[in-house]
Amino acid sequence: MFLLMLFNVLTAPLIRNEDLIPVYKIGDDPAWASKNYNDQDWSPTRGNTSDKIFWSRTHLDLGDVEDRLLPLGLQVESFGAFEVYWDGVLIGKNGEMQKEGKPEIPGTECSYYSIPDNLVSPGLHTVAMRSSQTLLPHIQRSISFKVDGYATLLTEPLITMSYMNLMAGAFLIAAVYYFFIYLNSKRRQRDVLIFATICFLFFALLIIEYLKFHVVIPYSKFFIRLEVIGWLTFANALLVPWYFIIQFNFKKGKWLMAALLVTLLLLYWFNYRHYDLTARLYSLAMWVAAFIVVLNGIIQKEKGGFIVLAGLLLSALVNNFVVYDYGLFISFTIIVLCMLYLHSIRTSVIEAEHQNAVLLSSRLQLELLKKNIQPHFLRNTLTSMMDWVEESPKEGARFIQALAAEFDIMNEIAEQTLIPITKELELCRQHLSVMGFRKEINYTWEQSGIDETQRIPPAIIHTLLENGITHSEPLPGNTVKFALYYSLTNNVHQYIFETTAENRKVMTNRAGGNGFKYIKARLTESYGSNWTFDSVSTENGWVSTIQILR
Repeated sequence: MFLLMLFNVLTAPLIRNEDLIPVYKIGDDPAWASKNYNDQDWSPTRGNTSDKIFWSRTHLDLGDVEDRLLPLGLQVESFGAFEVYWDGVLIGKNGEMQKEGKPEIPGTECSYYSIPDNLVSPGLHTVAMRSSQTLLPHIQRSISFKVDGYATLLTEPLITMSYMNLMAGAFLIAAVYYFFIYLNSKRRQRDVLIFATICFLFFALLIIEYLKFHVVIPYSKFFIRLEVIGWLTFANALLVPWYFIIQFNFKKGKWLMAALLVTLLLLYWFNYRHYDLTARLYSLAMWVAAFIVVLNGIIQKEKGGFIVLAGLLLSALVNNFVVYDYGLFISFTIIVLCMLYLHSIRTSVIEAEHQNAVLLSSRLQLELLKKNIQPHFLRNTLTSMMDWVEESPKEGARFIQALAAEFDIMNEIAEQTLIPITKELELCRQHLSVMGFRKEINYTWEQSGIDETQRIPPAIIHTLLENGITHSEPLPGNTVKFALYYSLTNNVHQYIFETTAENRKVMTNRAGGNGFKYIKARLTESYGSNWTFDSVSTENGWVSTIQILR
């Protein structure tokens, strides 16, 4: 595509007079098609022709034509339904002009015609057009011409379209791929959704831009396609800076996005129906916003900042020096590639976090096992067990069964990230049975509002229970009471664990204890940052609150 554009730039145009000024006259006279007709009194402006027939005449200064270009072709860009005459000879028509009892059949905005070889020679030629524009008579759109080889005129758009279709297909695949990643991810990242949306919008932009080569679009529907292109560009101009804001941790992103939205709306308001200009200004606003974010990212020493800055500068150069129809898409492609580069960096970071999470999970499994096989716990438990077996074999057997049941549950849940809440509560009850035998204290357990369908990280309630046993003295009557309450409000799952007992007077700072570290590590492993944990002493004991946001 780049070689094709370069060839078009280097090839000298066949029309030597650059300023083609059509002249117009309302009426209908076959003599007006003649090459040598005197049109000095014709108007350079068409005016509102309503439902009348009108003619236009344009004089072309044709240069030398190489034999390889024959047969020569004429490309006409004009609104209406019309007949085209080259030096007085009818070479084609576009649509059907209105006739008595029959409405106008609109032609397309761009059409191609073959010029007879005997009418091709260097010098001045006249293109006369007999036209009507009854559907959009108020639109004053000028007529433009291009002369080249007829085969070239027909195939050049197809070649360009093939490259653009390849580009569009690549962006469609990227969009579908990243949509699937977003939908099938447990941690749905907003930047992935934004990137997938940008790829899809860019695919749609390419398809709509070159839709005129796939579908015959009457001139009366011409502006619908331009309006859609404008809104697609508008959406991309918002999403691209938003993506960079997320990737580069831009602190004032909301203010920048609000300013960008207001700017884009003002550009639309003040440049309504100036479609190409509006799209250029949208792109400029997007580029400025993205540049601010990336420059701030470089100052913050964010990864990939310099690469993205180089990409933005390159896209600005391309958009400035390359023809708009190509430059817009090439510059957008460069920016999307920069975004893909940032996404690859984020993916590598996520992969490293995953590896750390695997290591953390392994460490947490070991911690969970150590909590119940530590020598101090086993020694004291076995000593108590011996005493119970000697004094009361029946109670000693119950003691052994409770300890075995607790170890069975621990072994079952050690390698799991989340377990049913019912399994956690069973573990707590078995532990209270064991500790009741060991300390000969009456431990009571209450629970309220428990949703048995919920799953939580293993042993976090059990850890709170252990802390309550370790750091509390029994109340009069040799009792310690534990209670667990569950509630669900506004998609926040809340667990409140209460210990009713006498707090020990000499206590270590529990905020930094290993038990709390274990609970926080487990919550982070399963819920990321979507949780809170608080534990405070009260007059009646201790209250711990876990909130999980889902």
